[in-house]
Amino acid sequence: MKQLLTSLLVALTMGCGTASAQTADAQDDNAGKYCLKNGHLSMTIDASKGAKILSLKYDDQEVISQSRWPETFGSTFWTSPQKEWYWPPVPEYDKKPYEVNQNGDVLTMTSSVSEKLKYRIRKQFAIDEKDQAFVITYSIINESDETRKVAPWEITRVPNEKSLIFFEAVDSIWPAGLMNFETTNGASWYQPDEANENRKVNADGKGWLAYCNDEKKLLMVKQFQDLDASQPAPNEAEIQVYVNRGKTYIELESQGTYTTLKPKEELSWTVRWYLQPCDPASKESLVKQVKNILHIY
Repeated sequence: MKQLLTSLLVALTMGCGTASAQTADAQDDNAGKYCLKNGHLSMTIDASKGAKILSLKYDDQEVISQSRWPETFGSTFWTSPQKEWYWPPVPEYDKKPYEVNQNGDVLTMTSSVSEKLKYRIRKQFAIDEKDQAFVITYSIINESDETRKVAPWEITRVPNEKSLIFFEAVDSIWPAGLMNFETTNGASWYQPDEANENRKVNADGKGWLAYCNDEKKLLMVKQFQDLDASQPAPNEAEIQVYVNRGKTYIELESQGTYTTLKPKEELSWTVRWYLQPCDPASKESLVKQVKNILHIY
């Protein structure tokens, strides 16, 4: 793994180090974990295990799932449609080591080529200090000798408790009635519940997906390309919410455009992550806060 060449780098022990809250630092603990800091925010990525995002914190408050069972924690990236690989996740993308390079404050992690799908994945992590955001650009490179179609797909796992998930749905959420969504204050809302089955819904959204942790009073917002209904991969959607059985975890999922790639061509897709304190008591104020964060006026 490439040694990071900057005087701001310090060793990690647990989570992020103690660098200035106003700098963007990439830190290597010699075990594959890297940390980016942006003001009160910190993000930890494990290059040795699929370049998963392991942690997203506001100061010392964590918002994404820390479960240690396989496929239940952190944030990952897959190719869509899922029918091309089904299950389990492709190991080169989800679990195997990524090569790491740094250019200034930009951290780039690149996978090996999937033996099954013949794609290579690149993840670029940066910060927008002015906007207090993490900026993640995912790329899919077609390393086969055939023209292929593929879409990008980000999956972020959060705890199934004391929270709200919401977004703007252009039309219906399907399958209808599978989860207890309600529409009010200009958004569709899901209050996590418990059932003895796995459930997943789909929606054509407006380019953002939000999660409010009621206990920690934190709002996470993810912004991505706003698709129309014809752009996702077959039987997929711009926004998806998966609820695992019991009261375990939920997946916040977003997808980009289903794209034709010739051999050696690539697509790139950017997701902006925000995390701020919030007032979870008011749905109206939560929607207003999201629109202020995303500069939607």
